[in-house]
Amino acid sequence: MKRGKKGIAWSILFWCFVAVFSVAFLGSILTSQGLKDGWYASVKPAITPPNWVFPIVWTFLFVLITISLYISLVSIKNKKITLKIYYLFGINFLLNVLWTFFYFCLRKPALAYFDLILLMISIAILISFTWRINKKSAWLLIPYLLWVGFAGILNYLSAFA
Repeated sequence: MKRGKKGIAWSILFWCFVAVFSVAFLGSILTSQGLKDGWYASVKPAITPPNWVFPIVWTFLFVLITISLYISLVSIKNKKITLKIYYLFGINFLLNVLWTFFYFCLRKPALAYFDLILLMISIAILISFTWRINKKSAWLLIPYLLWVGFAGILNYLSAFA
């Protein structure tokens, strides 16, 4: 693995960034489509933070996810483990985008809630798996799990309350 000055594998970092922020970009497009006509305002719970909070928090979380993925990839010594990391993060990214699609595009908060449960399980598995590779990588995913847990409360309230 080629590393630049200070030991950073720039090409790996670049592709981690591209992968994670492609998910973020797709999610933001799907969210904006769902916000156009005021539907979300009619279902959002009273405890929902102001709309401007979400892009700030998600950008921060996506940076942490990028760094976690990068640290995991550069810490792996076994190609089979590398493949598992790709699958686990890939499944997580898919579940993340599906939640946005179910909630904002299909406007099915109940379906989105069940996807969110799978997303939280996916994050927990990622934390457990990356813990064995590099503990820093796992710690970086904890805020993601906490935020998705809070989103789960909001989603539950909009779907079932």
